[in-house]
Amino acid sequence: MANGIARIFLRKSVSQIQAEHEHGELKRSLGAINLVLLGIGCIIGTGIFVLTGRASAQFAGPGIMISFVITGTLCAFVALCYAELAAALPVSGSAYSYTYASMGEGAAWVMGLLLVLEYGLAASTVSVGWSGYFVSLMHDFGVNIPASLQAAPGVIVKDHDGAVIGTGVMNLPAFIVIGLVTLLLIRGVTESATVNNIVVAIKVTVVIAFIVIGFKFVDTSMWTPLVPAEIPARPAGTDMSLLAQIGRALGDVITGNADYKYGIGGVIHAAAVIFFAYLGFEAVSTAGAEAKNPGKDMPIGILGALTICTILYILTCGVLVGIVPYAQLDVPAPIALAADKMHLPWFAFAVKVGAIAGLSSVMLVLLYGQTRVFYTISRDGLMPAVFAKVHPRFKTPYVNTLVVGLLAMLAAGFLSLDHLADLSNVGSLAAFALVCITVIYLRRTDPGLARPFRTPFYPVVPVLGAVMCLILLMSLMSTPNTRNFFLIYLVIGIVVYFAYGIRSSNLGKGILVAGSEGEPHELPHKVGEPPQGQG
Repeated sequence: MANGIARIFLRKSVSQIQAEHEHGELKRSLGAINLVLLGIGCIIGTGIFVLTGRASAQFAGPGIMISFVITGTLCAFVALCYAELAAALPVSGSAYSYTYASMGEGAAWVMGLLLVLEYGLAASTVSVGWSGYFVSLMHDFGVNIPASLQAAPGVIVKDHDGAVIGTGVMNLPAFIVIGLVTLLLIRGVTESATVNNIVVAIKVTVVIAFIVIGFKFVDTSMWTPLVPAEIPARPAGTDMSLLAQIGRALGDVITGNADYKYGIGGVIHAAAVIFFAYLGFEAVSTAGAEAKNPGKDMPIGILGALTICTILYILTCGVLVGIVPYAQLDVPAPIALAADKMHLPWFAFAVKVGAIAGLSSVMLVLLYGQTRVFYTISRDGLMPAVFAKVHPRFKTPYVNTLVVGLLAMLAAGFLSLDHLADLSNVGSLAAFALVCITVIYLRRTDPGLARPFRTPFYPVVPVLGAVMCLILLMSLMSTPNTRNFFLIYLVIGIVVYFAYGIRSSNLGKGILVAGSEGEPHELPHKVGEPPQGQG
């Protein structure tokens, strides 16, 4: 067993990770189309149905379309990096496993913490958005859920006319729906994927219908100015050239200055807020161990889902801010509000149903992703073995699915939408930056690795991806509550690693986490060194 600080830097060889994949217990049942739909099922959700309104009203105005271009470009860079890693290392665990192979066990544990924060809180965030549309739909049927059960403690609850009707005590619909999704996941990924495919078809149809029908009601004058002037206005004589504004906006991000609203800075901050809308593309990579032909299917799934959704997002935003004045979009259901402005009650009803279906599929994929990260970390010995226990009939990690579901239910019921979204974005941005760095690291340390897909324009793409992630991360970390929670969370996680993980690590004990029956066995080489045949 390795000792001392060197333990933190122990790395799995690429062949070892691939061997774990070959002998895993999870059922390989997902093809390229399933993976594309899995990604779309996660991407199209709270971002477009809920957070778009908040980002437009508070930060970007009609410039929200530019914000989606910025975030979509960043995600394209990260997606290309993910596609290379997912094709070369098709394992359950996503970026956690990639980091284990490049930067070692300590960095892999931190990555695992980031992914747990991202997926767990993201699922809870989506459930809060789902709750908003569900409450609105129930109101249409004459069923009014009490204000105290519509939102987290202390959150002001308003009716459909904007009047305050009470203060939240618990978000009961969000709490319940996470529980139902958890039970579905325990049944198995094949059944879950079938349900997801049906739901994705419904919500994509609704989004496309909103674009096509809504385009007839767009007032293009509402797109002008595309980027509203900053509030408050800059002092007389301030350089207002585009480059100067971009420079000041980046400076405000770095220093955490939030004194100005709208302008170029608002567009950039909105890009950080709506980053949540793109999380689904990398959730596809967590399904690597269950893909039929990962070398071919994973890049198609990741890049295909991202491309389709980016186009739909930009078109949807154009219609949204062309129908409703952007200042009025800070509501729980902005798409439904736009449908109401069209004076088409039947379509408003269809939008709500589509949003509920869409957000349901997002929760499914996010919780799926987190359970697979838990599964992989546990198989490595860094968490108790019970989290890797697979159900004998359903072939799913049912114990950790129950635990993850319970924690997500509590977060959904008792934390606000804004707080959940910001914390989830922080975790994902930090994780994405590490993924981009991992591609660079493996290109230098293992140039001979078989890469069915290679990130184009290397090293420009991974470098730009890492830098853009860090800029948006700093924008979110400027909020004290977000920053404090994130730092405390990391400190607690690191303490757990040194108190338990480092002592129980299978890699540290010289144990390979795979076997013909999924049981651990001893490595045929010394820990920390490559096996024979690996340089």
